[in-house]
Amino acid sequence: MAEKKQPKFKKLPAHIAIIMDGNGRWASARHLPRMAGHRAGTENLRRIITTCVEFGIQ
Repeated sequence: MAEKKQPKFKKLPAHIAIIMDGNGRWASARHLPRMAGHRAGTENLRRIITTCVEFGIQ
């Protein structure tokens, strides 16, 4: 069974905001279509949201 992640900090924020910026530039720098950058950004956002939910961050 996977171990539950533990935050590295004692105090965590109650809320966070995420600005989705730079995904197209990230893809262009790697000679990929912009849509590939948006897909990669979406996958990263999913991981961030999952971790936030685990830690009770809204």
